[in-house]
Amino acid sequence: MQRFLVLIILLLCLTSCLPKRGVVLQDPDWKGRPSSPSLPSDDVPLPRSSTAEAYIARYKNIAIEEMQQYGIPASIKLAQALLESGNGNSALARNANNHFGIKSTPSWQGKSILKADDRPDDRFRVYKSPEESYRDHSEFLLRKRYAALFELDRDDYKAWARGLKKAGYATNPRYAELLINLIERYELYQYDRPESRTEKIQREEVVLAEVVEEIPEDKNKEMAKPPVAMSIHEVRSGDTLLAISKTYSISIEDIKTLNNLSDDALSPGQLLLVSK
Repeated sequence: MQRFLVLIILLLCLTSCLPKRGVVLQDPDWKGRPSSPSLPSDDVPLPRSSTAEAYIARYKNIAIEEMQQYGIPASIKLAQALLESGNGNSALARNANNHFGIKSTPSWQGKSILKADDRPDDRFRVYKSPEESYRDHSEFLLRKRYAALFELDRDDYKAWARGLKKAGYATNPRYAELLINLIERYELYQYDRPESRTEKIQREEVVLAEVVEEIPEDKNKEMAKPPVAMSIHEVRSGDTLLAISKTYSISIEDIKTLNNLSDDALSPGQLLLVSK
């Protein structure tokens, strides 16, 4: 009888040591990041080092929803997010769900995080989820400074990009070109008004033909000169400014000037303008 009781006690001990269903283990890499709501079942979380394609696939639907509600082109929102968050790999995107680099203001009621930018103690907004960051970006653009943008066509991404730069959204002198380049490289314009893209191209060709007919012959020759090539480099693990400068035959100082870099630090997924 005593042996039987001992066996029962041992079985109970072993059973209590087994993992129970529904127990959530803490992520060993968690370092105080704000929690995010679980993603919908058809969404896939971003990997540790996301590519532009993976980022677009993850957030395009959110950008389209914001466009439908606020009128901001999905292509513009995605291009800004790609550029500001380095494809979602930046410290702000990962640690604060801040995909647009929006700083805290006295009116901001949420949490903030310190990060060196224009000043060593700049405060940036912390969001509960990337979706909240996208929504706040939409509301951020509703201020008076950007009012003229909403008079533009929703599928005129070039005018929106130039309008953002003119309104002072970013200090980089080539900010508009960077956005346009990203939109055209990844065909983000398809998310603005997919059904009208072919018609728009045909319309632009007709308009261009009409304009060319009205321009004197010597001007036509001048316009026929190829535009200056514009290149953007996506930083990979192990890249250095020295290696990038040699690859594109551009000085380190020029790279830092074109991209407003204060030091030589680079992070995977960061996008750098590498052509003058």
